[in-house]
Amino acid sequence: MTNNSLSAQQTLFSFNELTGKVKPANSNNPFSLRGEVYTAFLKMQKAAAIDGIKIKIVSSYRSFTRQQQIWNRKYKKFTNQGLSPETAINKIIEYSTLPGTSRHHWGTDIDIVLDIDNPPTSLLNPTNFKKNNIFYPLKQWLDKNALTYGFELVYTADPNRKGFKYEPWHYSYAPTSKSMLSEYISCKIIKQLNQKNTSGSYFLSIKFISNYLNSNILQIKPTLIPE
Repeated sequence: MTNNSLSAQQTLFSFNELTGKVKPANSNNPFSLRGEVYTAFLKMQKAAAIDGIKIKIVSSYRSFTRQQQIWNRKYKKFTNQGLSPETAINKIIEYSTLPGTSRHHWGTDIDIVLDIDNPPTSLLNPTNFKKNNIFYPLKQWLDKNALTYGFELVYTADPNRKGFKYEPWHYSYAPTSKSMLSEYISCKIIKQLNQKNTSGSYFLSIKFISNYLNSNILQIKPTLIPE
């Protein structure tokens, strides 16, 4: 299926948008977020500031090429440590996605921390968001207020959830991302991806891809899954 055939189905988003091959529509802002997402974030950021919480985005839009670089770097690191290709891949997908499957490709998802002096060296560490730790006030505020602005936590701490590990910093603008996920699934985007230059691609079998779709991409907060 090509990008043109997606358009022929009267889809809202192109193959290239869904896989990070092009920047999101209306993304002329410092974070390359979709226009409606950036507007919603600014409203949330302003409201948080009034409550004494300074919000900072540390990751937003990420291209296919950038995701592939992250994947290949981690694959090399883990295999150099002596891990088998299969084990290295399973290690990577604890936190990182296959190129073309990241929600950050869509311009709807953001990683958020507190904007403070002398932040911890490892910003995106779940420990930082635990009670009595540095980003806990942010977590409390987001738990209470994020949904008001359309943002929802993606990878929750639910012990029954499979796939990517808990990410208390990763929020998605649900009004748009649910529609994008719906098209991603219905158009079977993951089966069309060319992983030729992705390290370990030889080991990405049909069975692996199917399991990855169900155990990673779809193992998110239930309210973010389209009906």
